[in-house]
Amino acid sequence: MMDLDPRLYEDASVSDNDVRNIVLSYLMHNCFKETAETFLSSTGLKLPVDYTVDVDKRKAILKFVVEGDAVKAIELTEELAPKLLENDMDLHFELLSLHFIELIRSRKCTEALEFGQKKLTPFGKVAKYVEQLEDFMALLAYEEPEKSPMFHLLTPEYRQNVADSLNRAILAHANLPAYSSLERVIQQSTVVRQYLHQEVDKAFLDK
Repeated sequence: MMDLDPRLYEDASVSDNDVRNIVLSYLMHNCFKETAETFLSSTGLKLPVDYTVDVDKRKAILKFVVEGDAVKAIELTEELAPKLLENDMDLHFELLSLHFIELIRSRKCTEALEFGQKKLTPFGKVAKYVEQLEDFMALLAYEEPEKSPMFHLLTPEYRQNVADSLNRAILAHANLPAYSSLERVIQQSTVVRQYLHQEVDKAFLDK
């Protein structure tokens, strides 16, 4: 097995304080405010001012999304981050679609159809939304949409993905990092790992 250059690890040490700050960043990024406060009191760290911005409001918005109440989430988002949804068509589409899906889940098909025609049909003029719209509308054809080929649209994971997208967008709108330090570390580690694998493979091929 090939030994990697030890110089790659010279500056790889991480202090306890670095780890604590990464944990704190993760907690505040995901609106775990009470846990973060407990963590701060036990570690002696101080909360950076930026982290305190709109945590409670973000938490409320994300809770509404995860619970499927996209209309309320949109309303609060427009209060917290004016123009965000107006300027982010993809995110606005995701939230409106989530409301449409929740109406179908509640078996309010007539209301869902009316909402779709009023709020979602205009997105059909944009090519990238057409396939998604077809999937959403296809749910109306099933008495039990949970058993349809598009069942993933009704899962908690789908709502969580929408909530994560909205959270990142709100943070970016406030000129804060869209990803927590932990997420960035994982992303960077993945890139480094891929690079090292490529270098190892290249070294073996060159022999």
